[in-house]
Amino acid sequence: MLLGKTRKIGRRIEEISIGDKLTITEKMDDKDLLLYLGLTNDSNPLYIQHDFASKSVYEKPIVPPIMLTGVITSAISKYLPGPGSYLKRQSLNFPTPTYHYSVIDFTFEVKEIHMNTNEIVIQVIAQNEDEQIVVEGTFHVSPPLLVD
Repeated sequence: MLLGKTRKIGRRIEEISIGDKLTITEKMDDKDLLLYLGLTNDSNPLYIQHDFASKSVYEKPIVPPIMLTGVITSAISKYLPGPGSYLKRQSLNFPTPTYHYSVIDFTFEVKEIHMNTNEIVIQVIAQNEDEQIVVEGTFHVSPPLLVD
């Protein structure tokens, strides 16, 4: 219960099928970056200092990969499978840097279902507006499992 309201849980494993998909789009705004940097006290100049980044191979500030990971884990918690799910393992690659103000499309697809362990495997691919892959990986997730 959240302030007197019963919160809806996400989809249980028997409500999920291989091939289920979700797509979300996020814009990487400076306000979100500044919140991240403030919360984590991450002072990597590559993320915010234009003069430093201009001298790097990236040429301009990039979005911390952990922010992209946060978008993914949030979508898993909110939508697929949703509230009550637990992230058990993740494997991620960031083949192309993400720059400030990029618009990223995240696509999630259920690839495996393991009923005996209450675990699903979700593949995630995220692409920027130039259709370059910026994140690819897999997440092992336990959908909500309530006991009486």
